[in-house]
Amino acid sequence: MTTPLVFIIAGEPSGDMLGARLMAGLKAETGGRIRFAGVGGEAMAAEGLDSLFDMGDLAVMGFLEVLPRIPRILRRERETVAEIRRLRPDALVTIDSWGFTGRINRAIRKGGPRTPQIHYVAPMVWAWREQRAARMAPVLDHLMTLLPFEPPYFEAVGLPTTHVGHPVIESGAERGRGASFRERNGIPETAPLLCLLPGSRRGEIARLLPRFEKAVSLLAARHPSLELVAPTVATVADRVAAATSRWAVPVRVVRGQEDKYDAFAAADVALAASGTVALELAMAGTPAVVTYRLSALTVWMFRRMTRIRYVNLVNHMLDRLVVPELLQENCRAELLAEEVARLLDDPTAREEQRIGLREAMVALGLGGPSPSTRAARVVLSVMEQLKGTT
Repeated sequence: MTTPLVFIIAGEPSGDMLGARLMAGLKAETGGRIRFAGVGGEAMAAEGLDSLFDMGDLAVMGFLEVLPRIPRILRRERETVAEIRRLRPDALVTIDSWGFTGRINRAIRKGGPRTPQIHYVAPMVWAWREQRAARMAPVLDHLMTLLPFEPPYFEAVGLPTTHVGHPVIESGAERGRGASFRERNGIPETAPLLCLLPGSRRGEIARLLPRFEKAVSLLAARHPSLELVAPTVATVADRVAAATSRWAVPVRVVRGQEDKYDAFAAADVALAASGTVALELAMAGTPAVVTYRLSALTVWMFRRMTRIRYVNLVNHMLDRLVVPELLQENCRAELLAEEVARLLDDPTAREEQRIGLREAMVALGLGGPSPSTRAARVVLSVMEQLKGTT
């Protein structure tokens, strides 16, 4: 019997982590009798994926920001579709990044042998553009969601959907060794440590790091013993290291998940780009301030289309401001420094935030079954159900 082949596509670092855990889950559920092809990053490579091309070619965000990258993205799209048709996998699993992965799914559905098509991570139809659910249904066989309130939006338009749970609860973010991190990096136990997380995309780094640098200068004047650490990923690590090497306050740039989670545990406060990393910080119980900045036109269009009050999922789920959000016009050095200083100076404020973070993690499934195991079982089930139609 031929070992099943699953073609997995992730377009950004958060999807890469999801893909890696799914691959591990599939290997565990099949006793290793599974093969992989597709597009991913360093996490999926560690699970055995030989990526078709550098995932960084797809990691771009924003309406205007994507324009210069369109020719390359379209070329990568054609290459991906051609490879799927050549390999004829037993299943296609696309992860998030629906702008890219949606076009892949539509192209594969149009022609060639029937391939079971599964998408992992639902677009935020509960926040904006609810009509996208109806457009996804004809090109997918199954959808796996991270949030428990999402399935009804898609089931209503005939798309079989399973809530598998949010992967942050199995990330291990809560198992960091803070004392060990401080010891091996020569950081005194009593020194305030700020964790800087300016994003995993090149555009995020360019927009946020200069503001982080100015905020740090203001904080250092107030906290002369301030220490800095910047956990980062391979796609932008060199850029972060080069940019921060010129700062007046030295920055330790660390790579890899183990050092990242150790840094979370060691840090008193984090200053982070809004995104998946904010949930990892929540799982770690690290008080944080989140921020983000895009082009003015991109934000204007987003604000016209969205209904959400908060961008941070912790705040959204709890419907209150647990984690400070300084977005767009409020992404200014003096405001960032003020919010970080408030948390550094007030142990009660840090503890109050930790209580809210824990509440949000329970709502996301903390204490329940493994999301990656559930996702792997869904993929294998869909493959089995559709075996006769391929």
